[in-house]
Amino acid sequence: MIGLLAAILTTAAYLPQVVKVLRDKSAKDISLSMYLVMFTGVVLWLVYGLYHNSAPIIFANIITSVLTLAVIVLKLKYK
Repeated sequence: MIGLLAAILTTAAYLPQVVKVLRDKSAKDISLSMYLVMFTGVVLWLVYGLYHNSAPIIFANIITSVLTLAVIVLKLKYK
């Protein structure tokens, strides 16, 4: 339960950034390199979760990777 709650909270932390970029149609203050590194790390955590068959890790990192990738795409779109 602790892992699932941690997964929900850390994943939800990305949602306000995605909403803000969509609402403002601006990502000028977003660090592309930070999000690229973060995306790589999240994908590696997902692989780790799959290897260990850990639902909280898999769940959190699928959603986090989608949200992180969304910010990367929006950063490239709204330079």
